[in-house]
Amino acid sequence: MADSASAPADKNTRGGFGRGRGRGDARGGRGRGGARAGGRKGDDDKEWTPVTKLGRLVKENKIKSIEQIYLFSLPVKEYQIIDYFLKGLKDEVMKIMPVQKQTRAGQRTRFKAFVVIGDFNGHVGLGVKCSKEVATAIRGAIVLAKLSIIPVRRGYWGTVLGEPHTVPAKVTGKCGSVSARLVPAPRGTGLVAAPVPKKLLQLAGITDCYTASRGSTKTLGNFVKATFAAIGNTYAFLTPDLWATTAFSPSPYHEFSDFLQKTAPKKRY
Repeated sequence: MADSASAPADKNTRGGFGRGRGRGDARGGRGRGGARAGGRKGDDDKEWTPVTKLGRLVKENKIKSIEQIYLFSLPVKEYQIIDYFLKGLKDEVMKIMPVQKQTRAGQRTRFKAFVVIGDFNGHVGLGVKCSKEVATAIRGAIVLAKLSIIPVRRGYWGTVLGEPHTVPAKVTGKCGSVSARLVPAPRGTGLVAAPVPKKLLQLAGITDCYTASRGSTKTLGNFVKATFAAIGNTYAFLTPDLWATTAFSPSPYHEFSDFLQKTAPKKRY
């Protein structure tokens, strides 16, 4: 008989009725927080296979430092290149805000994440990502922050002693109505700034700085973008210490053109 032949249902299962929509526990297989069948491998488990010329040169150790990439203004399209050169990156989620779009079916809500990343030693990046899930938005913002990492030029206030500790000149950045200004400060002053630019300056490796801002600074997105633009303008000034004669060298794409012409053997299945 059908009733006697069927196995008794376990106490942790729902039996054979319904579609099994649960919240990731033992009640069903389509929960919100449960793992997918077979699991999902993380990015760290997979070996990096570069798909760009720059990635191939980096993985084969043809390019020795990230400064060589900045010198020739080579576009970085793979975040693994940044992970290869900068090992001690720290990220900070500045804000997660919901944004909505009106559709025929109602309002569609997504989450927008602002993430800053830096190594406390002259490199900082900013990433903004919008997604339906908070975790996905944060992960995407971290990737975009790595791709947008810029070098930070540091200088001195007064006597040139010790390590560079402040911005080399007064710099200004603007986004929307927000205008952020960075002013050099004496050693020991610290960061005289609001919490948003203070975190960005800390990740950039600047220890002493005065700041001034105008506009609607409560709009955190524009405030952090304006500060990031100001930090990026530190290399826009040509000061006397940069007047030395530059020895030009060929671009890595030209220098290693023979290597880039080689094609990897195709895998046979």
